[in-house]
Amino acid sequence: MSETTHDSAVAVSAPPSPDDGLSPAELAKKYGLSVSGARVGLGEYIRQMWGRRHFILAFSQAKLTAQYSQAKLGQLWQVATPLLNALVYYLIFGLLLSTSRGMSHEVFIPFLVTGVFVFTFTQNSVLAGVRSISGNLGLVRALHFPRASLPISFSLQQLQQLLFSMIVLVIIMVSFGSYPGLSWLLVIPALALQFVFNTGLALIVARMGAKTPDLAQLMPFLLRTWMYASGVMFSIPNMLAEKNVPGWVTDVLQWNPAAVYMDLIRYALIDGYGASNLPDHVWAFALGWAVLIGSAGFVYFWKAEEQYGRG
Repeated sequence: MSETTHDSAVAVSAPPSPDDGLSPAELAKKYGLSVSGARVGLGEYIRQMWGRRHFILAFSQAKLTAQYSQAKLGQLWQVATPLLNALVYYLIFGLLLSTSRGMSHEVFIPFLVTGVFVFTFTQNSVLAGVRSISGNLGLVRALHFPRASLPISFSLQQLQQLLFSMIVLVIIMVSFGSYPGLSWLLVIPALALQFVFNTGLALIVARMGAKTPDLAQLMPFLLRTWMYASGVMFSIPNMLAEKNVPGWVTDVLQWNPAAVYMDLIRYALIDGYGASNLPDHVWAFALGWAVLIGSAGFVYFWKAEEQYGRG
């Protein structure tokens, strides 16, 4: 009984802590503590992204290598898949529906293959982006790094895949009479702008997909609709001219970003695809879409940085 009384006396006589009465926020400020996973400022976030640039590149290359690792043809599917898509579209739209109106056979096939390859670049970037967070929760929860690294890595993976496909595209161009020239150099800025646009779009859908995983199931239908409205299989002005559609409708369809980047690369590579097929101010639209979607997508994704992987 006396030992119990003695222990109580010792507990009561302990000196008060200098932190008594401080709120959690005041304690954190006093000792320089911060919330785990809290969102940093935009400038600091960009600096962290630059510091992870080697991880972004290595991750994209690893994903590219693993993509077809279980297939017997391996990396050949990087080229075979868009080629098979182009063949199917040619049989249906080129032969059965005759969407090649106003273009010779030598122009239409390069026109179609270029459209399929270029749109596939955007399509796959979006499909990979929408799953980039929800499909890598283990990595997101285990390691601390800027989460934007993931959708950017997937967009970079699709760019590398397109560059492999460009080898086949060049062979097709030469086979149908479009030979290398100075205009081919325009492919570099066009693809660079498209990559920025694709990355911004991937960042937007990555945030949306992290919150709503079902979006990944809906996205293929949205992308298919976008493809049909972008002139992948037909020339927008030639097709709508026969329908007596108001000119502003043609302009809107040609100014949509997928059509803009396809038209620029077609103009650069195909000898029979002249400037008359391009909408007015096409380079301004290409730059505007890249800057708008690229920057808006990055900021939109960054604002939810602390939410990814929680719940």
